Amino acid sequence: MATKKQLEEKREFARLLFMQGEQQKIIADKTGVSQQTISAWVEKFGWASQRAAASITRPELVNKLLLSIDRLIEQVNESNDPEAFNSLGDKLAKMSMTIERLDKKASIVDVVDTFMGFAKWLQFRAEFDEQVTPELIKTINRYHDLYITDLLQSKFR
Repeated sequence: MATKKQLEEKREFARLLFMQGEQQKIIADKTGVSQQTISAWVEKFGWASQRAAASITRPELVNKLLLSIDRLIEQVNESNDPEAFNSLGDKLAKMSMTIERLDKKASIVDVVDTFMGFAKWLQFRAEFDEQVTPELIKTINRYHDLYITDLLQSKFR
């Protein structure tokens, strides 16, 4: 029976593999836990949403925002609601600023993409570098998550 710490290390390793696009069956084989456990972790901790968010590119985000703007304008035009017309300008300005920022700065998506590349490299490095331990990977992932959370909450930058 695995200790709580060992189980946490396995879960963190499983998360890393999942975020890199590995199939759940292979993750189960590599971590030594059941496929049902991996599936439960994916569901409980929202790994699928995290992986989806990590894989979207900046141009895809811009295109989605542009489509949202188009739909918003159509909805307002079809509604004939004066309040909707009044608030349209503010909404369009905010969405435009978001698109402008995506075009100019590194986004959260870029940060996540960089962290994913680094995690893959660490996993590769762990195969022959004894200093790259599961505990080190867990610590690095924890700080990656904290950094991204702070960026999302605009606490940093």
